[in-house]
Amino acid sequence: MELVMEQRATPTQAASASRRVIYLPREHGATAMLLTPIVGVAILARQWRWCELATLAAAFAAMAAKDPLVVVLRQKFVWRQPHPETAVAARWLAIWTLVLALSGLLLLFAWPLKEFVGMVLGVGGFAALALLVNLENRQRNTLFQIASAAALTSTSLATCISATGSVARWCWWFWGLTMLQAAAGILVVHARLDARIALRTPRPPDSPFRGAAIATLGVILCAAVVAAVMRQPWIASALLVALAGYGYDLRRQRDAAALQLPLKKVGQRALALSAVFSGLLILGMW
Repeated sequence: MELVMEQRATPTQAASASRRVIYLPREHGATAMLLTPIVGVAILARQWRWCELATLAAAFAAMAAKDPLVVVLRQKFVWRQPHPETAVAARWLAIWTLVLALSGLLLLFAWPLKEFVGMVLGVGGFAALALLVNLENRQRNTLFQIASAAALTSTSLATCISATGSVARWCWWFWGLTMLQAAAGILVVHARLDARIALRTPRPPDSPFRGAAIATLGVILCAAVVAAVMRQPWIASALLVALAGYGYDLRRQRDAAALQLPLKKVGQRALALSAVFSGLLILGMW
C-alpha cells in the first residue's frame, strides 16, 4: 500500500513567503469605485489644485491599510498563536498609516476646518464599522455592502472640496448617482456568487443579494425617468446603460452555463460598464 505524504511548509518557509507579501488593494472593483469618482469630479470641477493629489494619496492609503490592519487586529484579538505574516502586515500598516497621516496633514491646511472634521468623522466611523465586520467575518452583510458603496464613492465629495473648497451642489448629485450604480454592481456580483454556490447544493437558499439588487435596479429606473423628464438625456442614458447591463447579468444568472463564466471576466465586464456609466454621467453634468 503506497502512502502519500502531505508536504507542509516549515515555519521558516512560511515566514519567507510572508515577507514577499505586498499589501496593495486586492479588490479591483472596489479600487475602481474609489478612484473613478476622483477622476470624474476632477474633470467636472474644471479647475486644478495641488491638494487633489493629497486626496488621491489619502484615499488609496486608507484602502491599502485595511488588509494589514485586519491581520494585526486578528493577531491581537483572535489568533492564539503568533502568525508569521503579522510582522510583515505591521510594517505595511506603518507605511500606509504614514502616507495617510501626511496626506491628511496637507488636507488639514488646504481644506476648510468644518469640511475636514466632517470628512474625518465620516471616514473614521466607516473604518471602525469595516474593521468590526471583517473581524467577525460578516463582510457579506447586505447593508454593509451598500454602505461600502457609499463610502468608496464619497471620494467624489473629498475631491470636490480639494478642487473648489466646498461640496458643490452638482457633486452631491454626482455622488448619489455614482453610489447608486456602485451599489447595484456590488449586489449583482454577490447575487452571482450566491447563484454559483447554489449550483452545488441540493436545496439552494434564497439569495438576499438578488432581491436587494432588483430593488436597486428599480431605483435606477425611477432615477432614469426623472432625468428624462428633467431633459437630461446623457444622465438618463447613463442610468439606462447601468440598468440594462445589471439586469442582463441578473437574468443570465438563471442559466447554469452562464454562471461558469470566470469571475475575472465578470469583473472586467463590470469595470467596462462602470466606465461607460461614468463617461455618460460626466457628459451629462458637463
